[in-house]
Amino acid sequence: MKVLFFINARSGTGGYESVKKTVDQYCAERPSMSYHIEMLKADINKEQIQQHIHSYNPEVVAVAGGDGSVNLISSILCNTEVSMLIIPAGSANGMAKELNILRVDQAIQLLWNGVKQKIDLLNINGQHCIHLSDVGFNARIVKRFESDPRRGLLTYARHMLAELFLIRSHRFYITADGNSFSKRAVSVTFANASKYGTGMVINPTGQLDDGKFELVIIKPFPRIHLLSIAWKMIRGTLQNSEFVQVVSCSTANVRLRKKTTLQIDGEVIGKTRNINIKIIPQSLNLLVPAPLTAPEA
Repeated sequence: MKVLFFINARSGTGGYESVKKTVDQYCAERPSMSYHIEMLKADINKEQIQQHIHSYNPEVVAVAGGDGSVNLISSILCNTEVSMLIIPAGSANGMAKELNILRVDQAIQLLWNGVKQKIDLLNINGQHCIHLSDVGFNARIVKRFESDPRRGLLTYARHMLAELFLIRSHRFYITADGNSFSKRAVSVTFANASKYGTGMVINPTGQLDDGKFELVIIKPFPRIHLLSIAWKMIRGTLQNSEFVQVVSCSTANVRLRKKTTLQIDGEVIGKTRNINIKIIPQSLNLLVPAPLTAPEA
């Protein structure tokens, strides 16, 4: 087996040297395995990463970093036969938690005991998304988080609390699989996966390999209902809230009258008022702990 590791030295709260040490420790114990480590530095670009992959010609590309790093590598491996392994080393690790990959050592062991699983990706305004994208409330939190030199879930939580006092709504004009409607909402999530890195479930019916994604529309709500909505997210029953609408589709267009912030997999893309989303079915090979199963209805 040939494995190419990319380790993002800028992800999370540090500790990339510990990740590298763990990789060396586990892989050195298996002489039949060939591996190489590349660091994802601030000045590296997509073309250079592609060249590393082309030169080494691995069977598996493992990425140690946060959701932004996972997004980058998944966009390169889309519609190829090379498998991807996610090693949680970021601030939130949303996609790793989606797959129940919780530790660095557990992730590396999937090279030998993992299951290969094909999943869908999203194309959002020409950019790939593996996990979650949105406009509105959460996107503004991500924007705050990006500008803060501190990392970690506590930093994210501080910005979330600050944004709660500034909740605002927009009129969204939506076409999903040819059906058009408009809705006032505080956020619209374009969900391939089901939950944020915090563990809060935004898309309870989401499935990574079903050829569909979900528009999760959070309608304006009185602040008195905030705890109720949060509790439903914790329990994975958000679809039962009177303030939530979930639309499953394979293509969608979302328009706004005023530009607002769009984030994709934890990275702010910028402000836009026109968003085109389509599914890229069965386009990425992942190594996962167990076969994916549909969530309970």
